[in-house]
Amino acid sequence: MAIEVVAISGKNGLNEFVKLPWSIYLNDPQWVPQLQIATKELLDRAKHPFYQNAEAEFFIARRGGRPVGRIAAIIDRNHNKFHDEKAGFFGFFESVDEQEVANALIGTARKWVTERGAEFLRGPVNPSTNYECGLLVQGFESSPMVMMTYNPRYYPQLIERAGLSKVKDLYAFVNTADGVDLDKISRVADRALKRHGVTVRPINLKDFQGEVSRIWDVYNAAWEKNWGFVPMTKEEFFLMGKEMKQVLKPEMVLVGEAKGRMIGFALALPDVNVAIKPANGRLLPTGLLKILYYQRKIRAVRVIALGVVEEFRASGVAAAFYAALVRNARKLGYDQECEMSWILEDNVLMTRSLELMGARRSKTYRLYQSPGKSEN
Repeated sequence: MAIEVVAISGKNGLNEFVKLPWSIYLNDPQWVPQLQIATKELLDRAKHPFYQNAEAEFFIARRGGRPVGRIAAIIDRNHNKFHDEKAGFFGFFESVDEQEVANALIGTARKWVTERGAEFLRGPVNPSTNYECGLLVQGFESSPMVMMTYNPRYYPQLIERAGLSKVKDLYAFVNTADGVDLDKISRVADRALKRHGVTVRPINLKDFQGEVSRIWDVYNAAWEKNWGFVPMTKEEFFLMGKEMKQVLKPEMVLVGEAKGRMIGFALALPDVNVAIKPANGRLLPTGLLKILYYQRKIRAVRVIALGVVEEFRASGVAAAFYAALVRNARKLGYDQECEMSWILEDNVLMTRSLELMGARRSKTYRLYQSPGKSEN
């Protein structure tokens, strides 16, 4: 039976797109169903600030009227302007284990971005590297942490046979609060901070808007030379900050300052996936109660971001961030895994630093790209 790939439309089309993963992951114990309301907000091209500088189309694949896959095709103008590229992206990819379906989805996304001037297709990004991104290729034995992706083991083969190849790997490292030599790190960090006149403190929630604004400046400055980095607009950054405020602990959001100027920050979030998973994608009628109950069982954290502006990278503030995060994690009872993710595969300095602190690589995520200039 032929496969039909069509752009979604209306409320019914959006619901079909959002709910499709439940048919893919039905018997997968590691999958964490994301809240459907949050996914719909991220896909809202009229309201979400990402789409002020991007355009996207969302496609569903059907066979005999039954949905068997989905994909988003994306043109990120911010990315293309910043990197001087003509890139197209795909994201929110899901498919049954059939190459014909994957080929149809990738082919549709490739055609859509090519018609809008893109010379190649890259992904998956949901919908950019500032959000969930990458295809899991190693580390299927455990559930993903907050804001990290997960997929069936057969996805890499589907993507590669559809004509895409690796462009970059992203690593996740894990350690435990008790597995870090805190005294050693603290001594090194304290000497460096004193020498450079840098102080480290928790975020001030009473001045949350001001803090987020200053962190936004640091974020765009500290990451601007990283591969695949996309500057976030202030509207995007403030929305993400607002969403994170509901779950963050101020002791796990640290800022570094020198002479009254913010020069770096570190952000670690409790692994709220532990609480979200039992809700099975819904807040009502019982999902919210389950989240409130299971959030008490969160014992792990993910370090999402740790950045320092270039002139202070040798100041020791990164080590100070790690020391403070570990110390605070112990106090808050996060005594299980601490995941640092994601790290670019060629960020040798960061990789070696994490390994010296006893961390081990636990998961690998991959971004793919079509060769050369895309074909219709």
